[in-house]
Amino acid sequence: MVSRVERSPFADWWWTVDRVLLGLVLSLMMGGIVLTLAGSPPVADRLGLPTFHFVGRQAFYMALAAMILLVVSFFSPRHVRRLALLVYLAGMAGVVLALLYGVEVKGARRWINVLGVSVQPSEFVKPGFVILVAWAFSEGARRKDVPGHFVGFLLLLATVVPVILQPDVGQTMLMALVWGGLLFVSGLHFFWVPLLGGAGILGLLAAYTFLPHVTARINRFLDPQSGDTFQVDNARESFVQGGWLGKGPGEGTVKRILPDSHTDFIFAVTAEEFGIVFCLVLVVLFMMVVLRGLVLARRNEDPFCRLAGAGLVMLFGIQSCINMAVNVHLIPAKGMTLPFISYGGSSLVSLALGMGFLLAVSRRRPRAEHAVAWTQTTASEGRA
Repeated sequence: MVSRVERSPFADWWWTVDRVLLGLVLSLMMGGIVLTLAGSPPVADRLGLPTFHFVGRQAFYMALAAMILLVVSFFSPRHVRRLALLVYLAGMAGVVLALLYGVEVKGARRWINVLGVSVQPSEFVKPGFVILVAWAFSEGARRKDVPGHFVGFLLLLATVVPVILQPDVGQTMLMALVWGGLLFVSGLHFFWVPLLGGAGILGLLAAYTFLPHVTARINRFLDPQSGDTFQVDNARESFVQGGWLGKGPGEGTVKRILPDSHTDFIFAVTAEEFGIVFCLVLVVLFMMVVLRGLVLARRNEDPFCRLAGAGLVMLFGIQSCINMAVNVHLIPAKGMTLPFISYGGSSLVSLALGMGFLLAVSRRRPRAEHAVAWTQTTASEGRA
């Protein structure tokens, strides 16, 4: 057991980090390994790969993600901002490279090859984007000479324009929603809320009008007879087949025909094999992460840490809701992973970075005046 009087970096971290939030995130990560073991072997067999190919890779990425999460959670807010800026710039450079040189998959250029590994740069943009927007809004509120909202708006444009050109409507919508949420939390007058909502609706209408794949997905959602709904239909059927308690680990059949059973539709595989009750437990875990993050953000007295915490937990929560809503056919299909559960290296590392940022900015820190008093006391004791 680490003593409270110990002055090592680990002791300081242990007594200031929120261990409830850390435990919830680690529980999701361990659950992700189990559910990848359930959903990925049929996909590997179809692709002619070793049966546990995706399980082994997921375990590696999960270990890397856990290490990143723990290391980043040691950072101070200043170091969080610096790392976020570096990650954001590197991610945006990758997005531009993907646009110019990336391999086209299903009409989109979202991936680049880095040392033989496929990387989706837009995933890494998201946590950096949230931190930078929170920084801009908090500085604008603190200093009248800083146009925080204007800088935040420029950040939004600079981020979503290259991403929508890939095109990736899902990531664009996710970042725009988080940006709007941060703008509201930072003290936006209610007068602007309808205008922002109208701008969002216009953006969706523009995507529906000018992007054929968005048009097709929305049309299929509104009228299932207008196109192929194979994946969504089978995903819904898996909830019916699984019932409340599921068929049992390894007994599912939907995963044998769903192409994305280990990524976008792993929640459906979970329903068939482990049952609706287990899915509800999973939903409660996600809900607890979101609520705990919001409580910690509300308690935080530092404006930047408060906004950053709220933004990061919104990013996590909205992405979770989108994936699960697609699986139960509440919204049109969108390729977005279920945090820490779906297979995917870029997604896992990006999520770990975001949760590491959240743990770092939500750590308990003494008030500034107490910190100054403690420093002066320590200095006087040293002179004595």
